[in-house]
Amino acid sequence: MPKVKFSEILELNPDELSRRLLDLKKEALTLRLQQATGQLENTARRLIVRREIAQVKTAINQRKPS
Repeated sequence: MPKVKFSEILELNPDELSRRLLDLKKEALTLRLQQATGQLENTARRLIVRREIAQVKTAINQRKPS
């Protein structure tokens, strides 16, 4: 899965953002479990997923009224 640019994340609507966040959290859990059992081949994917979660959370928080 290629890295996603922040500008692409900002284009998503709030429902898509929350769905994306849920999917990323599930993927992060799966990756953690794979690493714990020694099955994870691409360890860099964990970092990419963590960054994308942070970007999605940032986009959600930017849309909240002050």
